[in-house]
Amino acid sequence: MAASMELRCWGGDWGLPSVHTDSLIVLAYAKFSGVKLTVTPIDWTWKTLTGTVPELVFQASTVTEPAQILNFLRKQRFNADYELSARQGADTMAYIALLEEKLRPALLHTFWVDAENYASLTRPWFASRSPFPLNFLVPGHHANTALSRILLTKAESPLNTITEVEGKIYSEAKECLNLLSHRLGTAYYFFGNTPCSLDAFVFGFVAPLHKANLPSSPLQNHLRQLANLQRFCDHILNAHFSTHPGSPQPVEETVDANLQKLTQLVNKESNLIEKMDDNLRSSPQHKPLRSDPRPSRDNDQSSTPA
Repeated sequence: MAASMELRCWGGDWGLPSVHTDSLIVLAYAKFSGVKLTVTPIDWTWKTLTGTVPELVFQASTVTEPAQILNFLRKQRFNADYELSARQGADTMAYIALLEEKLRPALLHTFWVDAENYASLTRPWFASRSPFPLNFLVPGHHANTALSRILLTKAESPLNTITEVEGKIYSEAKECLNLLSHRLGTAYYFFGNTPCSLDAFVFGFVAPLHKANLPSSPLQNHLRQLANLQRFCDHILNAHFSTHPGSPQPVEETVDANLQKLTQLVNKESNLIEKMDDNLRSSPQHKPLRSDPRPSRDNDQSSTPA
């Protein structure tokens, strides 16, 4: 193809080309099928709040959602599944449905709902990759979306709250990982010697859980017991996303350096202001002389999304 395809997605960290599950799926499939992509991270742009990622742009077409993007690429003759039999194709669809139903809710809970993981890893990472003032809004927006999705898909009587649903989603996720581990066995890929769309989906779901430094995660602890799934992720990273000279690079932080520095500076200043406010609130307070005191600025700032 003469024209280049552009993929807009979240940038990389933790040794991954992207920290975003759906973005990882498309990036991996592109590597497997030989698609040459121009990768544009949305980091430090307004799309961190308003954009839908991953987003594939080619000529007059714009496609979102991994399944739709993969179908679009197949129509452009980039098909990583062309060697699969009809039975293997059916198994691929079944396992992808299993990932969506059983593993995705637990991943959403692990990264976005678990209070310790959210405060220590997820919120700081996404806030640091969002421009001011979106750094205050983006993490909370995605956390609320994740919580709503979990409750919408998993909450049913008598399990109506996230605390009641938590045990169920982690039990199902561990069962899903066990099934994937059993199906993979000692092989490098799920079907034969070449990767296919199922490998892309499993990599996108499992790799963040494998590589993220999570302070609290029973699901990650369970994955640590499944050595073949860990080896599977490491093999794909080494074989398809290596940074050896002359090979394609993973997602580059192709954003304006000055904007990045400015955003980081504003984030530091915001943190400093929050600390000053905390010190002020903890210091002795005297009753104001005004009979109709104005509302405290502390209240205004404490309502600002973190």
